[in-house]
Amino acid sequence: MQLFFHQYYKTRYNINTKVIGNEGENKALEFLLRNGYELLHKNWRTRFGEIDIIVKKDNLIVFVEVKSLPKGNLDYLSKVLNKDKQERIIKTSKRFLLNNRQYSNSYIRYDVIVIDMPGMSEVYHIENAFMELL
Repeated sequence: MQLFFHQYYKTRYNINTKVIGNEGENKALEFLLRNGYELLHKNWRTRFGEIDIIVKKDNLIVFVEVKSLPKGNLDYLSKVLNKDKQERIIKTSKRFLLNNRQYSNSYIRYDVIVIDMPGMSEVYHIENAFMELL
């Protein structure tokens, strides 16, 4: 019985977080489109990781990580977007650029969009949230 409860809770929790994540990504995408960005890809995956949203504006390619944090704060955001996560996003973005050479002369930027975090606007856009350190 205890195993059943654990599997039920885990499955139900994962479904709820997936739904919240998808809704957050949709809100973030709507925000970006309203602000003049053009969608290139959503949920672009490689064996290295996933990029939630890839958009273009003029000669700029933006790799966007979306975090839905209805119960979060800035400390929690820094924990979930730690150095390892940033490095995975950067590595994945490099693979995207290798596969899509038409963007090789574009500038790139790494943004974070936070959705529904208490004390912030519903969609909080952090431009240049992180960068690759050499």
